[in-house]
Amino acid sequence: MIGVVDYGMGNRRSVVKAFERVGAQVELTSDDAALSRAEGLVLPGVGAFPEAMRRLTSSGLDDLIRERSAAGVPIIGLCLGMQLLFERSEEHEGAEGLGLLGGDVRRLDPKGQKLPHIGWNLVRETRTDSPLLAGLPNPVALYHVHTFVVHPADPDDVLGVGQYGSEFVSLVAHGLTIFGAQCHPEKSSTHGLQLLRNYVKHCREVAFA
Repeated sequence: MIGVVDYGMGNRRSVVKAFERVGAQVELTSDDAALSRAEGLVLPGVGAFPEAMRRLTSSGLDDLIRERSAAGVPIIGLCLGMQLLFERSEEHEGAEGLGLLGGDVRRLDPKGQKLPHIGWNLVRETRTDSPLLAGLPNPVALYHVHTFVVHPADPDDVLGVGQYGSEFVSLVAHGLTIFGAQCHPEKSSTHGLQLLRNYVKHCREVAFA
């Protein structure tokens, strides 16, 4: 079972439907027991980083996500959810993140283009060793909606980069347990669904290893 963390922000139903389309048993929930049983956790998100962290912290879901990550359960953050995996963000008044990945979140430099960045973007894979990328072309077209971007402290955590004015990190992976996609896989057609399918397959392999 894949658990989608419900903290009241983001297009959660669209994410659930996308996972169902790739054959996953998925549950949208904020219940600790249900999320603790999940073979993988999905952290979605649309909106502001500080408010998202406030909601996660007030519900205790921040600690649960950290605990499941420490236990080796694969976790993937989508869009804002990927940003929340990092240590801090400068958005609005600034806020501390989950700290599962080293680095911070800063405003994208669009070099004179409009923000937010909305639309399809070619993402160039910088590594080929991640299960998240299986069966995807390089580069791969993915759909993005964002103003802020992650700056990983460890370059090895970068999995794919896009370009909108300046280069930005679109995909991250730390080992075989922490993944992130700045794009919206649920809106990225065939290739987005393949990315989610790869994640589900990986979660099953980890659970039954």
